[in-house]
Amino acid sequence: MNENLFASFTVPVMLGIPITTLIIMFPSILFPTPSRLINNRVISLQQWLTKLTSKQLMNTHSSKGQTWSLMLISLLLFIASTNLLGMLPHSFTPTTQLSMNIGMAIPLWAGTVITGFRNKTKMSLAHLLPQGTPTFLIPMLVIIETISLFIQPVALAVRLTANITAGHLLMHLIGKTTLVLMSINLSVALITFTILILLTILEFAVALIQAYVFTLLVSLYLHDNT
Repeated sequence: MNENLFASFTVPVMLGIPITTLIIMFPSILFPTPSRLINNRVISLQQWLTKLTSKQLMNTHSSKGQTWSLMLISLLLFIASTNLLGMLPHSFTPTTQLSMNIGMAIPLWAGTVITGFRNKTKMSLAHLLPQGTPTFLIPMLVIIETISLFIQPVALAVRLTANITAGHLLMHLIGKTTLVLMSINLSVALITFTILILLTILEFAVALIQAYVFTLLVSLYLHDNT
């Protein structure tokens, strides 16, 4: 019971080389590609879910924003599959690493901001100063709005990291508590085991929801800049 609480968040190493890249590439193998004239049930379900999600995300976008549909759907599938694979025992979840999430958030956020300044320069600059602002508050509000703009990718990454990490830690703690209680009080251990099962089901839902929230926020940033 002396296992490090954060051992599951340590980057796995093989022969002294981090294998995070291989783990990140692994989810792409799980998505089959159609190779027949008539698709099977798995591919049909996959395509139906992809079209449904794409419609929900891109319904309010302009024609320029809809060019990002492939990027956003790929992002959603990647984060969702990575989060779900991290629910397996003795597995590593890359989305618990803040560095990786920031590495995803900053380029996507920067792409939406650059798109906004390129296509709607005046409107993008107008967001930095609300209409009707008193003259003496203009410098302060410009600084505040600029800071809030640069905080957006950090908030994206921290939100995903915190939610996934907190769920894994809570499951780890309740699991260890259940093992200890099994030798002390079996009835109480049964209660904590039931809580663990319910929490595991909740974490599967959180894994999908957080992937959708991350992608939806990127979609909203894109909508504001196109």
